[in-house]
Amino acid sequence: MGTTTAKETVLKATESAQQAPAKLIIASRESRLAMWQAEHVRARLAALYPQCSVEILGMTTRGDQILDRALSKVGGKGLFVKELEVAMAEGRADLAVHSLKDVPMDLPEGFELSVVLEREDPRDAFVSNDYASLDELPAGAVVGTSSLRRQALIAARHPHLVIQPLRGNLDTRLGKLDRGDYAAIILAAAGLKRLGLPQRIRALLEPEYSLPAAGQGAMAIEILSGQRSDGVDLHALLAPLNHEDTARAVMAERKVSKIFGGSCQIPLAAFATVEGDTMRLRAMVATPDGKRTASAEVSGPAGHPEHLGERVSELLAQQDANAILAACRQDAASDTASDA
Repeated sequence: MGTTTAKETVLKATESAQQAPAKLIIASRESRLAMWQAEHVRARLAALYPQCSVEILGMTTRGDQILDRALSKVGGKGLFVKELEVAMAEGRADLAVHSLKDVPMDLPEGFELSVVLEREDPRDAFVSNDYASLDELPAGAVVGTSSLRRQALIAARHPHLVIQPLRGNLDTRLGKLDRGDYAAIILAAAGLKRLGLPQRIRALLEPEYSLPAAGQGAMAIEILSGQRSDGVDLHALLAPLNHEDTARAVMAERKVSKIFGGSCQIPLAAFATVEGDTMRLRAMVATPDGKRTASAEVSGPAGHPEHLGERVSELLAQQDANAILAACRQDAASDTASDA
């Protein structure tokens, strides 16, 4: 996943338009949000290459099928992408569209993240039918979240609340809230906005209060590395969709996550913003109960995102981040053993 200048993007788009294939197939999960994302990419490609027929192959992944256990106990977020990668490897699809925060830090050999699209709102959203904010929730109120990161952040500030796992696609999660299973739930604002549901958001949690996950709010396109047998360069074909500032920001965030072995088993946040030529990167690790945390911030040239990721990781390490995460993994291993 690299960045290109505007001039290079235009040149690649012009060259690619001349070699666009007759058809492209996008692999996507079948949830409503995933299909919205795939349709968004389909429309963008159809506008760029009107001579090319762009189709969507909807698929159900293991992550969609296993809803009775936390992701951290059944294999992590990679469960949402594997079937899509198999479809590409078997030639049934040319590319896959993902929510970037669902993509593991290390891709299987032969695959690459080709482009990152412009980021939607990266913040967490407080959703409730009865309360306007986390501060209004009474002692013992049940809050649902799918994220250990969110769990840690809530537990640190609101130890009187009960935090319970929340699985399923966006509509399923909202349905559980409406059924009364939870007093409130915490979701990514981006998904609610993309599906035209901003009215369900009672409050947006600012990064200073709830630092987002690496890649949150961003969409990425995964492809097989190298040129296809028919000579089509998919990377060049997709280049006009790349948003340089977003790509740089998530590269810094994912560097932090990769250094600390980021997965569903550890509460880790990393969030970068770009203003002009300067990037600001904030990161945090914590125990799920929020009692031990490490946080750090750096700023520097936006053109060196991975270096900034390394710098902020060094600052976290100086605050015992590795010991915190080791405790998280030990607890996760104990939970998995007790569930077996």
